[in-house]
Amino acid sequence: MNLLFDSWLPVRLHSGEQRTVCFNQLIDSNIADFAFPRADFQGAAYQFSIGVLQTLFAPDNETQWLLSYQQTPRLQELTAALEKGRHAFELIAESAKATRFMQDYDPLEQAEAGPISGLLIEAPGANALKLNTDHFIKRGLCNQISLPMAAIALFTLQINAPSGGQGHRTGLRGGGPLTTLVLPHTVNASLWQKLWLNVLSREKFKYDEPDLHSSVVFPWLSPTKESKQKGTEVYEKDVHPLHMYWAMPRRIRLEVQQGSAICDLDGTECQQFVTGYRTQNYGYNYSGSWWHPLTHYRINPKKPDEDNLSTKGQPGGISYKYWQALTLLDEEEGSIPAKVVSVYNPDRAKLLGAGRRGEYQRLWAFGYDMDNMKARGWYSTELPLFNLTSSQRETLLKHVKVVQQLAAEALWQCRTQIKSAWFSHPGDVKGDTSFIDLQFWQRTEQAFYHTIATMLADENSAEPLTPEAALSWLLALKRTATDLFDELVLSGSDSHKHMARFIQSRRALTGWLAKGKAIQSYKQFYQILNSDEHKQEAKA
Repeated sequence: MNLLFDSWLPVRLHSGEQRTVCFNQLIDSNIADFAFPRADFQGAAYQFSIGVLQTLFAPDNETQWLLSYQQTPRLQELTAALEKGRHAFELIAESAKATRFMQDYDPLEQAEAGPISGLLIEAPGANALKLNTDHFIKRGLCNQISLPMAAIALFTLQINAPSGGQGHRTGLRGGGPLTTLVLPHTVNASLWQKLWLNVLSREKFKYDEPDLHSSVVFPWLSPTKESKQKGTEVYEKDVHPLHMYWAMPRRIRLEVQQGSAICDLDGTECQQFVTGYRTQNYGYNYSGSWWHPLTHYRINPKKPDEDNLSTKGQPGGISYKYWQALTLLDEEEGSIPAKVVSVYNPDRAKLLGAGRRGEYQRLWAFGYDMDNMKARGWYSTELPLFNLTSSQRETLLKHVKVVQQLAAEALWQCRTQIKSAWFSHPGDVKGDTSFIDLQFWQRTEQAFYHTIATMLADENSAEPLTPEAALSWLLALKRTATDLFDELVLSGSDSHKHMARFIQSRRALTGWLAKGKAIQSYKQFYQILNSDEHKQEAKA
């Protein structure tokens, strides 16, 4: 099965109908989205398609990019470009020596085959099966899958690969990286537009012409660079920049069977299916700093020689507390948005029809929350991507930090007083209270984005956060903190035995919000706005 020319991609049309298409049919404007049966497969399908387009069909400049966004390319044009990569996208082959997509160059005949469920990141590992600790995610839920599901599962594992034991390498971006994609401002956009927004022109992403028959682009085209010995690490300088889309840390060979079967993942009938795969450790060991175009990174400004760190999924999900990091360049803090996000600017927004007031693109952030090799959860969130000039970005970033700081302080006080009400010695109590944080961020999200929109309403304002908007934000935090306390402490208890402690904790919370550090932060913010330094910057 060739992943560029055979029909294997499930899609959903705007009408709601679902069908299976081949890659070059993605230019059909009637296609609204992919229709894979799992959320991680859905995210992987976007990354696979963006990688194909970037590798085989990247526009030379921004003008060409815009033309292909406004009007999809001709079928013959796209097909001809895909033909250049046909050899690298064969999932199965008759000859054992033939190269196979995302699979090791060596047949790995000496390796023992394991169950195909091992390709799924959340599946229990060999140790869990041995110790019989697969309590929540059971063994045996996936025994046979179709070739399309095997292809996307394989790709999903390679781009998200967590630590998997001795010599089983993590992905190029680390285990479970957070991916950020730009989406059109209208929800009725075609799938092609959603994909093309994340393809970079050669003007914005500069690299030498790739050798599509070399492993410096597609690592499965040559024997794996084994990493058992020191000095075998693979650095950014060792490969072509396009290699980042096709990094292959795991050595895998699928075991394909012939016959009639039902896929355990999507329920389709198939004549070829996969029940297991062979794997070998010590594959590509990616090291050093990488700048994957779809990922947010952090650097240490005080130690520029240190490697950068890709952002990973964390407990509690992706809330607005990450908004400025994922969307705004902050050199002072060393926060670097993904390249596909950083190329978004007012000129492009205007050309795309998102330059009018109140309209903005969307930022889709998704990824696993991994604890080493254990998947704790999958998160997927859409955030607004506002149309900002360079000066607006700098001004907004300064004030958003204060707004976020006030929210973090209010949450800390809320959580502290809830624990003080629950327990007589809260400092000695261990346990996960992240559900408090999650509710707080979710309930204040609308007020946060309203505050941001207010700051952007007047492009010429030297003080973007008005006293009215600042007070509104403070009151939103106060309401949320007290409501959470009342629900979790007062309404959640059927005993009056500790009512005195409850009341004391609530008074401490409301007192802090009214007279304590919250107001101090609020006044500090006004000092920033009214300082001579700020006024001079505004005039300049």
